Amino acid sequence: MHEPTLLIDGLDFGEGPRWHDGRLWYSDFHQHRVYAVDSIGNREAMVEMGEERPSGLGWLPDGDLLVVAMTARQVWRVTAGQISVHTDLAEIATWHCNDMVVGAEGTAYVGNFGFDIETDRANPVAAALAIVQPDGTATAGPAGLDFPNGTVITPDGATLIVGETFGSRMTAFPILKGGLLGDPRVWAEAPGVYPDGCCLDEAGGIWVADAGGGDVIRILEGGEITDRIPMPDLGRSQKAYACMLGGDDGRILHCITAPGAREIDTVGVGGGAIWTVRVEYPRAGLP
Repeated sequence: MHEPTLLIDGLDFGEGPRWHDGRLWYSDFHQHRVYAVDSIGNREAMVEMGEERPSGLGWLPDGDLLVVAMTARQVWRVTAGQISVHTDLAEIATWHCNDMVVGAEGTAYVGNFGFDIETDRANPVAAALAIVQPDGTATAGPAGLDFPNGTVITPDGATLIVGETFGSRMTAFPILKGGLLGDPRVWAEAPGVYPDGCCLDEAGGIWVADAGGGDVIRILEGGEITDRIPMPDLGRSQKAYACMLGGDDGRILHCITAPGAREIDTVGVGGGAIWTVRVEYPRAGLP
């Protein structure tokens, strides 16, 4: 079951994979584009971001695409190919914005780095999760998160679970009326794991890319790790930074890798890839 197959290579740094309309959509930070790739590796550029870096992706109920604009600290809206600013998060995000999940009714939840991890890693700053209403109104949600990253919403729409990369845990929040979030609880402690992009399956497990160790793991509430998938190499080591279930039956796990997370290892290198693995349980919830 756990033998990854190469779908496509040539990525600089892929992020935010989402299964949508029969294809895997993803952002590439340093190629400044949002792409879609089909099950046999045909890739199409869907959104050109200029000099901006795209990250998290999601769709509003009317079909418009939302894209996190990382360094602008905004969420952009793509309507019939035209880009507009859906919301500005500069007063909430204390550094680059990153992953995002969009609820069924259009509320978006956006994380941010908290601090400049490239140059000031010794002085971490906790971050707040931004809550963006369907009309673009943004408010600060839960604060004190240790690099909020990959995020999922349970199938009943009642719970949001976010990976805190530098906290080595998954934290759950009840979703309240109007998309607000209630008090947190620890969904799973994961010592030694640095949770990055993730997705939920119908048996309640969360597949998580471990940005520290580089594997993709499946974790259950309470912290049990049931599966671990090491990533192959492409002549240089590959570490997983995001994953997404998709395919016709929702059982194809797409794993996005890169040779590292630093800009020096990724910008213009084309050393990243997307790998696929068939797993037991299909996709559930959002994204």
